[in-house]
Amino acid sequence: MAIYFNPETKFFYLEGKNISYVFGINRTGFPEHYYFGTRIGRDDLTYTYEANIGDSGEAAIPGKVHAGGLSYNVYRSEVSFYGNGEFRECSLQLLQKNGSRLNEFLYETHEILAEKPALAGMPSMRGGETLKLTLKDKLSEMRVHLFYTVYDDASVIARHMEIENCTDEDVKILRAYSFTLDVVGSDHDLLTIENAWAREGKPERTPLPHGIVCVDEKSASSTRRHSPAMALISKNTTEDFGPALGVNLIYSASYALKAEVGTKGYTRLTGGINDFDFTWELSAGETFATPEVVLAYSNEGIGGMSREYHDAYRKYLINERFANIPHPLVINSWEAVYFGCTPERLLPIIDAVRGTGIDTFVLDDGWFGARRNDKAGLGDWTVSPEVFPDGLTPVIDYVHEAGMKFGIWFEPEMVNPDSDLYRAHPDWAISVPGTEPCVSRRQLVLDITREDVRDYIVEAVSKILRENEIDYVKWDFNRAITENFSRALPAGKQQEFHHRYALGLYDLCERLVNGFPHIFFEGCAGGGGRFDPAILYYFPQIWASDDTDAYMRTQIQYGTSLFYPLSAISCHTSICPNHQTERTTPFSTRANIAHLGATGYELDTTKITPEELDEIKLQVAEYREMEDLVLHGDLYRMENTFDSNYFAVTVVSKDKAKAKVTAMRALCRPNDEHKRIFPRGLDVNAVYEVVNKEYELCLRLSGASIMNVGLVLPLKTAGGKMPGDFKTFVFDIKKVY
Repeated sequence: MAIYFNPETKFFYLEGKNISYVFGINRTGFPEHYYFGTRIGRDDLTYTYEANIGDSGEAAIPGKVHAGGLSYNVYRSEVSFYGNGEFRECSLQLLQKNGSRLNEFLYETHEILAEKPALAGMPSMRGGETLKLTLKDKLSEMRVHLFYTVYDDASVIARHMEIENCTDEDVKILRAYSFTLDVVGSDHDLLTIENAWAREGKPERTPLPHGIVCVDEKSASSTRRHSPAMALISKNTTEDFGPALGVNLIYSASYALKAEVGTKGYTRLTGGINDFDFTWELSAGETFATPEVVLAYSNEGIGGMSREYHDAYRKYLINERFANIPHPLVINSWEAVYFGCTPERLLPIIDAVRGTGIDTFVLDDGWFGARRNDKAGLGDWTVSPEVFPDGLTPVIDYVHEAGMKFGIWFEPEMVNPDSDLYRAHPDWAISVPGTEPCVSRRQLVLDITREDVRDYIVEAVSKILRENEIDYVKWDFNRAITENFSRALPAGKQQEFHHRYALGLYDLCERLVNGFPHIFFEGCAGGGGRFDPAILYYFPQIWASDDTDAYMRTQIQYGTSLFYPLSAISCHTSICPNHQTERTTPFSTRANIAHLGATGYELDTTKITPEELDEIKLQVAEYREMEDLVLHGDLYRMENTFDSNYFAVTVVSKDKAKAKVTAMRALCRPNDEHKRIFPRGLDVNAVYEVVNKEYELCLRLSGASIMNVGLVLPLKTAGGKMPGDFKTFVFDIKKVY
């Protein structure tokens, strides 16, 4: 049993693999948080509360004359509501018909469920024992249900909140965050992820001041500026040591995550749907559910927290049809031909990779309607007779004859003003009547809050998928939403738009992904503009960035791996000079960095040398040997090019029988330092064989020696020459005994 309730103390103990989450119903009936961290016993922790009772200078809870410790501004909350003396960030704010925003939700009942109920209309973690805690408003018949899901084999807690209107009047939700968590201490650092096009995944570690720090999105696209993720860490926490408490929201639209350092020695974490430009009309008898948030804890540093997320997501979140099997190893047409995707251009590319082990050819943008460039055609999902006069079948047959599967690109949520769809249904594009909408990448966004628009998209995309033998879909989303407005919503519901957009997206994904269960879907959003757990629920991997430069990818993939497993991070080997940076890196480096994820290729194979084509065959074979590490292994980050001239990671199998170390020296310098790297995660008592094929290196070392003495990066090639810039070094490690 993972959830235990003590009826005498009214304490709840939620116990995961290595964690305990403890809260209780206090003397006033309010759920108060006591502990989240390393696994502990089922002790009575009220002493931590009683010690704090005294003159607080705060407003007493309603009905009490003297506050002492009895103040909502002092309680360590599981849910926080506006008013009644609570001045910290609240997770819930409701507007009653009389204009009041006051509520006081207190314990009514609870249920311990053997299996987690589905979260209607939104993706969430699967399975797990679940606590449903019901609170009733002291001032009305409103109820709030707090859900907590815990797993025996994972150190994560999944939480969300449901607001039930049991009154006979409509209520307006002004804020509905997914959680509140008050953590001991006021001297923490906050780890967040900054994003920009082609520069996704930059970690930012900031000392928390007193007051509020917020990361958010207002674009209805989850990761264009930040990621819906943060970690509260101690000043001394490193990659390998110290406490790390992670927060990751399963949501794809506008969100806010906040950390507030108070005056009582606690730090409040809260967040969920961004309440900027958000309200929700909750009619009598209706229930509103928030997105789910996943909280993780590790005392093994930031890396330990990452591994907890990786394991939990691979087992309980990512589309289970594909989570544990090899992903397609693709060659994508985009950087090879861009919009010039005629059979005459494509067939030689397909011919060149015959027999290399690449198993899927993906036809990217340019195959449909009038889509000869980015100015026209989006929304018209019919095969262009100009480009493919005989349809897609001859190309698909050619791909199959070459021993590969066929994949295709869509951007279902978008429309060009120059398209048949827009000319027929201009009202389907998001815009405010009487105004000129913002155009980005020469396109507009379809209003998928509307069922008729979603029905069109599903049928148009499904027709292509039904009529052609397709095994892979790349789903793109190249621009943000700039007008939160739907012509199908009344004025009083316009501020529901961005959440309704998310619900519309999930409906599309449900219908298309489940309608074609054999098809492997990859997410994309102008690169990593929508890289979040909700998308991973449907699409097993997401394109991490439009930047395929190997040096930049060491940073992008490093930051993305803070919360997401390698198997979810789509990475391609591309041509040089790189199309985004004009940088030239060795072909082997490009592949070695791309192997740290769901790998593939994106280049014109008719323009590379025969030697490079032979190298692709070897690279694919090497990746297949390590693919189980990408799918199931433990990641240990050792060096990063944000802070140094080096990048290094180790990926270790769960049984510690094999590992792969990938390192890169960014800039080559004469008379350079003798650089050592220190792998992690091996069995200290085992003996391993360490092999670097390029340098003809073969060592037999104990796990303890490998991790503590380290491995040395060669200063020169096997031929005695300087290796040059951006050189990677790969060590294959296998257990001997």
